[in-house]
Amino acid sequence: MKEITVEQLDTLTNPIIIDIRAPIEYKDGAIPGAVNVPLFTNEERQEVGTIYKQVGQAAAKWRAMEIVSPKIPSMLQKIKSYSEQGELVIHCWRGGMRSKAVVTFLEFAGIYAWRLIGGYKAYRHFILEKIPSIIPDKAVVLHGMTGVGKTEILKILKNKGYPVLDLEAMAGHRGSIFGTVGLGEGHNQKTFDALLYKGLDDLQGSDYFLVEAESKRIGKAVQPEKLMDVKFQGMNLFLHTPLQQRVRHLVSEYVIPFEMESWYHPQISLATERVLKRIKNKDIRDQLSRALEERNYEAMIPLLLEHYYDPRYDYARMEYEREFIDIYADNPGDAVEKIILKLEELSYYPILQSK
Repeated sequence: MKEITVEQLDTLTNPIIIDIRAPIEYKDGAIPGAVNVPLFTNEERQEVGTIYKQVGQAAAKWRAMEIVSPKIPSMLQKIKSYSEQGELVIHCWRGGMRSKAVVTFLEFAGIYAWRLIGGYKAYRHFILEKIPSIIPDKAVVLHGMTGVGKTEILKILKNKGYPVLDLEAMAGHRGSIFGTVGLGEGHNQKTFDALLYKGLDDLQGSDYFLVEAESKRIGKAVQPEKLMDVKFQGMNLFLHTPLQQRVRHLVSEYVIPFEMESWYHPQISLATERVLKRIKNKDIRDQLSRALEERNYEAMIPLLLEHYYDPRYDYARMEYEREFIDIYADNPGDAVEKIILKLEELSYYPILQSK
Protein backbone atom coordinates (compact mmCIF):
# COMPACT_ATOMS: atom_id res chain seq x y z
CA MET A 1 0.00 0.00 0.00
CA LYS A 2 1.42 3.38 -1.05
CA GLU A 3 1.40 5.89 1.79
CA ILE A 4 2.19 9.59 1.86
CA THR A 5 2.43 12.22 4.58
CA VAL A 6 0.86 15.69 4.47
CA GLU A 7 4.35 17.20 4.17
CA GLN A 8 5.01 15.11 1.06
CA LEU A 9 1.85 16.16 -0.83
CA ASP A 10 3.78 18.97 -2.52
CA THR A 11 6.05 16.37 -4.15
CA LEU A 12 3.12 15.10 -6.26
CA THR A 13 2.71 16.87 -9.60
CA ASN A 14 -1.08 17.01 -9.48
CA PRO A 15 -2.58 15.34 -6.41
CA ILE A 16 -6.31 14.60 -6.58
CA ILE A 17 -7.51 14.48 -2.97
CA ILE A 18 -10.42 12.08 -2.39
CA ASP A 19 -12.09 12.63 0.99
CA ILE A 20 -14.07 9.50 1.87
CA ARG A 21 -15.52 10.81 5.13
CA ALA A 22 -19.26 11.32 5.61
CA PRO A 23 -20.74 14.56 4.18
CA ILE A 24 -21.15 16.05 7.67
CA GLU A 25 -17.42 15.59 8.35
CA TYR A 26 -16.47 17.03 4.96
CA LYS A 27 -18.69 20.07 5.53
CA ASP A 28 -17.12 20.68 8.95
CA GLY A 29 -13.65 21.03 7.41
CA ALA A 30 -11.85 19.74 4.32
CA ILE A 31 -8.61 20.07 2.40
CA PRO A 32 -9.24 22.79 -0.24
CA GLY A 33 -10.04 21.20 -3.59
CA ALA A 34 -10.75 17.78 -2.08
CA VAL A 35 -13.56 15.72 -3.67
CA ASN A 36 -16.02 14.10 -1.28
CA VAL A 37 -16.75 10.47 -2.19
CA PRO A 38 -18.23 9.26 1.13
CA LEU A 39 -17.94 5.67 2.27
CA PHE A 40 -20.90 6.17 4.63
CA THR A 41 -23.85 8.54 4.68
CA ASN A 42 -24.20 10.69 7.81
CA GLU A 43 -26.82 8.28 9.18
CA GLU A 44 -24.73 5.18 8.42
CA ARG A 45 -21.68 6.71 10.10
CA GLN A 46 -23.77 7.44 13.20
CA GLU A 47 -25.19 3.89 13.22
CA VAL A 48 -21.73 2.26 13.02
CA GLY A 49 -20.42 4.60 15.71
CA THR A 50 -23.30 3.75 18.02
CA ILE A 51 -22.71 0.00 17.55
CA TYR A 52 -18.99 0.51 18.27
CA LYS A 53 -19.79 2.25 21.58
CA GLN A 54 -22.63 -0.02 22.72
CA VAL A 55 -21.60 -3.46 21.41
CA GLY A 56 -17.95 -3.34 20.41
CA GLN A 57 -15.45 -3.10 17.56
CA ALA A 58 -16.15 -6.49 15.98
CA ALA A 59 -19.89 -5.84 15.66
CA ALA A 60 -19.24 -2.33 14.28
CA LYS A 61 -16.83 -3.69 11.64
CA TRP A 62 -19.37 -6.33 10.58
CA ARG A 63 -22.15 -3.77 10.22
CA ALA A 64 -19.81 -1.46 8.30
CA MET A 65 -19.01 -4.31 5.89
CA GLU A 66 -22.73 -4.95 5.35
CA ILE A 67 -23.32 -1.28 4.56
CA VAL A 68 -20.30 -0.78 2.31
CA SER A 69 -20.28 -4.02 0.30
CA PRO A 70 -23.12 -3.10 -2.12
CA LYS A 71 -21.55 0.33 -2.71
CA ILE A 72 -18.04 -0.80 -3.65
CA PRO A 73 -18.44 -1.01 -7.46
CA SER A 74 -20.07 2.40 -7.87
CA MET A 75 -17.68 4.05 -5.39
CA LEU A 76 -14.61 2.65 -7.14
CA GLN A 77 -16.01 3.75 -10.49
CA LYS A 78 -16.48 7.29 -9.22
CA ILE A 79 -12.94 7.45 -7.78
CA LYS A 80 -11.55 5.93 -11.00
CA SER A 81 -13.13 8.78 -12.99
CA TYR A 82 -10.69 11.18 -11.29
CA SER A 83 -7.58 9.04 -11.84
CA GLU A 84 -6.76 10.54 -15.26
CA GLN A 85 -6.56 14.04 -13.75
CA GLY A 86 -3.63 13.29 -11.47
CA GLU A 87 -2.37 11.06 -8.65
CA LEU A 88 -5.13 9.89 -6.32
CA VAL A 89 -4.73 10.51 -2.59
CA ILE A 90 -7.34 8.88 -0.34
CA HIS A 91 -8.00 10.06 3.19
CA CYS A 92 -10.47 9.76 6.05
CA TRP A 93 -10.44 11.35 9.52
CA ARG A 94 -7.34 9.75 11.07
CA GLY A 95 -6.00 7.60 8.24
CA GLY A 96 -7.61 4.55 9.80
CA MET A 97 -9.79 1.70 8.62
CA ARG A 98 -11.86 3.65 6.10
CA SER A 99 -8.96 4.87 3.99
CA LYS A 100 -7.09 1.56 4.32
CA ALA A 101 -10.15 -0.34 3.10
CA VAL A 102 -10.78 1.93 0.13
CA VAL A 103 -7.13 1.92 -1.01
CA THR A 104 -7.15 -1.89 -0.75
CA PHE A 105 -10.33 -2.13 -2.83
CA LEU A 106 -8.78 0.19 -5.42
CA GLU A 107 -5.62 -1.92 -5.62
CA PHE A 108 -7.71 -5.07 -6.23
CA ALA A 109 -9.37 -3.18 -9.09
CA GLY A 110 -5.99 -2.19 -10.56
CA ILE A 111 -6.27 1.46 -9.50
CA TYR A 112 -3.29 2.66 -7.51
CA ALA A 113 -3.73 5.47 -5.01
CA TRP A 114 -1.83 7.00 -2.12
CA ARG A 115 -3.22 6.74 1.41
CA LEU A 116 -2.75 9.95 3.41
CA ILE A 117 -1.12 9.02 6.72
CA GLY A 118 -3.01 10.52 9.64
CA GLY A 119 -5.90 11.69 7.43
CA TYR A 120 -7.59 15.07 7.81
CA LYS A 121 -6.52 15.29 11.46
CA ALA A 122 -2.84 15.23 10.40
CA TYR A 123 -3.51 17.83 7.69
CA ARG A 124 -5.16 20.21 10.16
CA HIS A 125 -2.34 19.81 12.69
CA PHE A 126 0.21 20.46 9.93
CA ILE A 127 -1.37 23.68 8.62
CA LEU A 128 -1.92 25.17 12.09
CA GLU A 129 1.75 24.58 12.88
CA LYS A 130 2.90 25.88 9.49
CA ILE A 131 0.78 29.05 9.05
CA PRO A 132 2.79 31.40 11.33
CA SER A 133 6.06 30.50 9.63
CA ILE A 134 4.87 31.24 6.06
CA ILE A 135 3.32 34.67 6.67
CA PRO A 136 5.44 37.23 4.73
CA ASP A 137 7.22 39.78 6.92
CA LYS A 138 5.59 42.87 5.39
CA ALA A 139 1.97 43.84 4.79
CA VAL A 140 0.31 46.59 2.75
CA VAL A 141 -3.04 47.17 4.46
CA LEU A 142 -6.00 48.71 2.62
CA HIS A 143 -8.19 50.89 4.80
CA GLY A 144 -11.27 52.89 3.89
CA MET A 145 -14.85 53.50 4.88
CA THR A 146 -17.46 50.86 4.07
CA GLY A 147 -18.32 50.88 0.37
CA VAL A 148 -15.07 52.19 -1.11
CA GLY A 149 -14.62 48.79 -2.81
CA LYS A 150 -11.61 47.38 -0.96
CA THR A 151 -12.46 43.77 -1.81
CA GLU A 152 -13.00 44.55 -5.49
CA ILE A 153 -9.71 46.47 -5.56
CA LEU A 154 -7.84 43.53 -4.04
CA LYS A 155 -9.33 41.16 -6.62
CA ILE A 156 -8.16 43.40 -9.47
CA LEU A 157 -4.68 43.64 -7.95
CA LYS A 158 -4.55 39.85 -7.55
CA ASN A 159 -5.46 39.41 -11.23
CA LYS A 160 -2.54 41.71 -12.05
CA GLY A 161 -0.14 39.41 -10.21
CA TYR A 162 0.11 41.18 -6.85
CA PRO A 163 0.32 39.00 -3.69
CA VAL A 164 -3.13 39.32 -2.11
CA LEU A 165 -4.84 37.68 0.86
CA ASP A 166 -8.62 37.96 0.51
CA LEU A 167 -9.58 37.24 4.12
CA GLU A 168 -13.28 37.95 3.56
CA ALA A 169 -13.47 35.27 0.86
CA MET A 170 -11.65 32.86 3.19
CA ALA A 171 -14.16 33.58 5.95
CA GLY A 172 -17.17 33.57 3.62
CA HIS A 173 -18.12 36.85 5.31
CA ARG A 174 -17.73 40.54 4.48
CA GLY A 175 -16.79 41.53 8.01
CA SER A 176 -19.89 43.52 8.97
CA ILE A 177 -23.36 43.01 10.44
CA PHE A 178 -24.63 42.53 6.88
CA GLY A 179 -21.55 40.43 6.07
CA THR A 180 -23.21 37.14 5.03
CA VAL A 181 -25.85 38.64 2.69
CA GLY A 182 -25.77 36.46 -0.41
CA LEU A 183 -22.89 34.35 0.95
CA GLY A 184 -24.73 31.69 2.95
CA GLU A 185 -23.85 30.98 6.57
CA GLY A 186 -20.13 31.78 6.34
CA HIS A 187 -17.14 29.49 6.87
CA ASN A 188 -16.16 27.94 10.17
CA GLN A 189 -12.67 28.16 11.67
CA LYS A 190 -11.44 24.92 10.08
CA THR A 191 -12.40 26.04 6.58
CA PHE A 192 -10.92 29.51 7.14
CA ASP A 193 -7.62 28.04 8.37
CA ALA A 194 -7.39 25.69 5.37
CA LEU A 195 -8.06 28.51 2.89
CA LEU A 196 -5.64 30.81 4.71
CA TYR A 197 -2.89 28.18 4.51
CA LYS A 198 -3.54 27.71 0.79
CA GLY A 199 -3.55 31.48 0.24
CA LEU A 200 -0.27 31.91 2.10
CA ASP A 201 1.28 28.95 0.29
CA ASP A 202 0.41 30.61 -3.03
CA LEU A 203 2.33 33.72 -1.89
CA GLN A 204 5.62 31.92 -1.32
CA GLY A 205 8.41 33.91 -2.98
CA SER A 206 6.94 37.28 -2.02
CA ASP A 207 8.24 39.21 0.98
CA TYR A 208 4.98 41.16 1.35
CA PHE A 209 1.23 40.83 0.83
CA LEU A 210 -1.77 43.10 0.29
CA VAL A 211 -4.70 42.70 2.64
CA GLU A 212 -7.83 44.52 3.76
CA ALA A 213 -7.98 45.98 7.26
CA GLU A 214 -10.24 43.63 9.23
CA SER A 215 -10.97 43.11 12.89
CA LYS A 216 -9.51 39.93 14.34
CA ARG A 217 -12.83 38.09 14.00
CA ILE A 218 -14.41 37.89 10.54
CA GLY A 219 -17.80 36.23 10.87
CA LYS A 220 -17.21 32.86 12.54
CA ALA A 221 -13.44 32.86 11.96
CA VAL A 222 -10.58 34.34 13.96
CA GLN A 223 -7.28 35.41 12.39
CA PRO A 224 -4.01 34.12 13.91
CA GLU A 225 -2.04 36.46 16.19
CA LYS A 226 1.01 36.47 13.92
CA LEU A 227 -1.06 37.69 10.97
CA MET A 228 -2.61 40.47 13.06
CA ASP A 229 0.84 41.56 14.31
CA VAL A 230 2.23 41.81 10.76
CA LYS A 231 -0.83 43.80 9.65
CA PHE A 232 -0.63 46.23 12.58
CA GLN A 233 3.00 46.97 11.69
CA GLY A 234 2.34 47.18 7.94
CA MET A 235 2.14 50.05 5.47
CA ASN A 236 -1.31 51.66 5.54
CA LEU A 237 -3.16 52.92 2.47
CA PHE A 238 -6.37 54.80 3.25
CA LEU A 239 -8.82 54.89 0.34
CA HIS A 240 -11.19 57.84 -0.04
CA THR A 241 -14.17 57.70 -2.41
CA PRO A 242 -17.19 60.09 -2.72
CA LEU A 243 -20.24 59.07 -0.69
CA GLN A 244 -22.42 58.75 -3.81
CA GLN A 245 -19.97 56.22 -5.31
CA ARG A 246 -19.89 54.25 -2.06
CA VAL A 247 -23.69 54.06 -2.07
CA ARG A 248 -23.72 52.93 -5.72
CA HIS A 249 -21.12 50.27 -4.97
CA LEU A 250 -23.04 48.90 -1.98
CA VAL A 251 -26.35 48.88 -3.89
CA SER A 252 -24.70 46.86 -6.68
CA GLU A 253 -23.11 44.45 -4.17
CA TYR A 254 -25.76 44.00 -1.48
CA VAL A 255 -29.11 44.96 -3.03
CA ILE A 256 -29.52 44.44 -6.78
CA PRO A 257 -28.36 40.78 -6.94
CA PHE A 258 -30.56 39.60 -4.06
CA GLU A 259 -33.50 41.94 -3.30
CA MET A 260 -36.07 39.74 -5.08
CA GLU A 261 -35.05 36.62 -3.13
CA SER A 262 -37.51 35.49 -0.44
CA TRP A 263 -34.80 35.35 2.22
CA TYR A 264 -33.48 38.86 1.55
CA HIS A 265 -35.88 41.13 3.47
CA PRO A 266 -35.97 38.93 6.62
CA GLN A 267 -32.15 38.81 6.69
CA ILE A 268 -31.80 42.58 6.16
CA SER A 269 -34.46 43.19 8.82
CA LEU A 270 -32.64 41.03 11.37
CA ALA A 271 -29.32 42.79 10.73
CA THR A 272 -30.94 46.25 10.81
CA GLU A 273 -32.53 45.51 14.20
CA ARG A 274 -29.05 44.93 15.59
CA VAL A 275 -27.88 48.25 14.12
CA LEU A 276 -30.87 50.19 15.47
CA LYS A 277 -29.94 49.22 19.03
CA ARG A 278 -26.59 50.98 18.59
CA ILE A 279 -27.82 54.25 17.04
CA LYS A 280 -28.71 56.83 19.70
CA ASN A 281 -30.38 59.43 17.44
CA LYS A 282 -34.13 58.68 17.45
CA ASP A 283 -34.77 60.56 14.22
CA ILE A 284 -32.18 58.45 12.38
CA ARG A 285 -33.61 55.27 13.90
CA ASP A 286 -37.07 56.27 12.69
CA GLN A 287 -35.79 57.04 9.18
CA LEU A 288 -34.06 53.66 9.00
CA SER A 289 -37.13 51.81 10.27
CA ARG A 290 -39.35 53.59 7.76
CA ALA A 291 -37.02 52.86 4.83
CA LEU A 292 -36.81 49.21 5.92
CA GLU A 293 -40.59 48.92 6.15
CA GLU A 294 -40.93 50.40 2.65
CA ARG A 295 -38.13 48.11 1.42
CA ASN A 296 -36.29 51.20 0.21
CA TYR A 297 -32.87 49.62 0.70
CA GLU A 298 -31.09 52.30 -1.33
CA ALA A 299 -32.29 54.98 1.10
CA MET A 300 -31.03 52.92 4.05
CA ILE A 301 -27.43 52.75 2.86
CA PRO A 302 -26.36 56.44 3.26
CA LEU A 303 -28.03 56.49 6.70
CA LEU A 304 -26.12 53.37 7.75
CA LEU A 305 -22.86 54.77 6.41
CA GLU A 306 -23.05 58.20 8.01
CA HIS A 307 -24.57 57.21 11.34
CA TYR A 308 -23.29 53.70 12.00
CA TYR A 309 -20.28 52.53 9.98
CA ASP A 310 -18.24 55.71 9.45
CA PRO A 311 -18.18 56.83 13.13
CA ARG A 312 -16.79 53.42 14.10
CA TYR A 313 -13.94 53.42 11.61
CA ASP A 314 -11.67 56.01 13.27
CA TYR A 315 -11.51 53.89 16.40
CA ALA A 316 -10.54 50.74 14.46
CA ARG A 317 -7.60 52.40 12.69
CA MET A 318 -5.95 53.39 15.99
CA GLU A 319 -4.55 49.83 16.31
CA TYR A 320 -2.25 50.32 13.31
CA GLU A 321 1.21 51.61 14.19
CA ARG A 322 2.54 53.28 11.03
CA GLU A 323 1.31 56.43 9.31
CA PHE A 324 -1.52 56.39 6.79
CA ILE A 325 -1.04 57.24 3.11
CA ASP A 326 -4.21 58.78 1.66
CA ILE A 327 -5.41 57.73 -1.79
CA TYR A 328 -8.31 59.65 -3.34
CA ALA A 329 -10.15 57.84 -6.14
CA ASP A 330 -13.47 58.12 -7.96
CA ASN A 331 -14.01 54.34 -8.27
CA PRO A 332 -12.21 51.00 -7.72
CA GLY A 333 -10.49 51.10 -11.13
CA ASP A 334 -9.10 54.55 -10.44
CA ALA A 335 -8.00 53.39 -6.98
CA VAL A 336 -6.11 50.41 -8.45
CA GLU A 337 -4.10 52.66 -10.79
CA LYS A 338 -3.13 54.99 -7.94
CA ILE A 339 -2.30 52.11 -5.59
CA ILE A 340 0.00 50.54 -8.20
CA LEU A 341 1.82 53.85 -8.65
CA LYS A 342 2.30 54.09 -4.88
CA LEU A 343 3.47 50.47 -4.64
CA GLU A 344 6.02 50.96 -7.43
CA GLU A 345 7.25 54.13 -5.76
CA LEU A 346 7.89 52.07 -2.62
CA SER A 347 9.42 49.12 -4.57
CA TYR A 348 6.52 46.73 -4.08
CA TYR A 349 6.01 44.66 -7.23
CA PRO A 350 3.80 41.80 -8.49
CA ILE A 351 5.01 38.33 -7.49
CA LEU A 352 6.36 37.51 -10.95
CA GLN A 353 8.35 40.76 -10.96
CA SER A 354 9.26 40.74 -7.27
CA LYS A 355 12.63 42.33 -6.49
